[in-house]
Amino acid sequence: MSDVTGSDDDPDVPFALGPRVTEPASAPDPADAITELAYRIARESAALGPAGWRELTAVFALTVAAEVTHLLFEHERGTVRVAPTEDILAAVREHRKLSAGYGDGPWWRLVVSMSSAGRLDVDHDYGDEPFPADQLFAPQVYLADLAAHPRDRLPVWLAAYLHHGDRQRRAPGDAARLARADAAAGVRATMSEFDFPPYPLLRARWAVIAAAFAAAGSARGPRMLPALGWFEGGSHSGSTVFEVPGGRAVLSGGVWNAAALEAGYNEGAELPALYAGAPDWVADPVLNTRAGQGLLSFCYWWDNGTWYRGESPAADHLAEAVPGIWTADTATRVVAGLLGDEASERQRSAARALVEAAERGIATRAEVVEVFGVDDTFDVDTALYQLTLAGVTADAAERAAR
Repeated sequence: MSDVTGSDDDPDVPFALGPRVTEPASAPDPADAITELAYRIARESAALGPAGWRELTAVFALTVAAEVTHLLFEHERGTVRVAPTEDILAAVREHRKLSAGYGDGPWWRLVVSMSSAGRLDVDHDYGDEPFPADQLFAPQVYLADLAAHPRDRLPVWLAAYLHHGDRQRRAPGDAARLARADAAAGVRATMSEFDFPPYPLLRARWAVIAAAFAAAGSARGPRMLPALGWFEGGSHSGSTVFEVPGGRAVLSGGVWNAAALEAGYNEGAELPALYAGAPDWVADPVLNTRAGQGLLSFCYWWDNGTWYRGESPAADHLAEAVPGIWTADTATRVVAGLLGDEASERQRSAARALVEAAERGIATRAEVVEVFGVDDTFDVDTALYQLTLAGVTADAAERAAR
């Protein structure tokens, strides 16, 4: 949320490049004081920049127990980092103290962006998204801050970071013990044969979509590794599918704003028993890494030709965490969408043919070329490699038959 903005045409913004503006002797309205402090922080930070700087990004991550600051100036010679003065830090601390009177507690990070021409943006970060790793404190630091500034609720990711207590972990030894206990108590998993397509089809479609994103040079989208498919969506939701020897698989992940996680961490409800009735091979090595962060919201396993789940939601609640593997048409539309508006009908038909060939495990380079062409727009070799890792190419089928 950008609360303070300025521009080249705004005469009210006191920049370091112009005459110094004196703050008023008193600011009876705390909102006015917050604004004045933001201007002061920006102005005094800008004054530390090297001659000829173009852009300033100042990040102040604060709690009552720890602080991290970054003052970065973009310059024609590169990025220059400087240390803030004690006066700047004092102003930042006062800014945070005053912000505690608005909303549910003070900000966690203050981000100031400023150009040498006069554009100013100030963002008060309350943790709507996870903090960068170099600006994330240890749990006890946030707990100390919460003791000083109690809040009605926390962002789910932060609440899980502080309170998950490894409740979603499932070490192999624990998995075996819990599986025996479930069997003795008569706990059975729910059959979910209609939630997801059969695993071989799911893997093939996942691989084709991964191939398309890899061909386009996109850092986003799903990817394949031997015995593993992974996906991270644009909204912090994502999943993995691990293949387990013996025709088995585990599909697990997390939806960013899952109601069950919100209830578990902010309302005191029990987290769902995602592994209820799970066999002993559903364990940490084949679970999405969100399990170690307390942010897993679903877990399915494929066994004997059927999907099973414990207390996971139905698949229609998981679309943002899983790539478009639901049907061949869905996968085809995703691939065609990456081709752009200029894609020909022939390419779209070729995309459907590639999906169908991968589902049969006989995709070829020629079919990949039909979709993506032979110029430098798409990387055919990288696309084909994704299909090779998934074992859905004709070459893989020939090797398996030998």
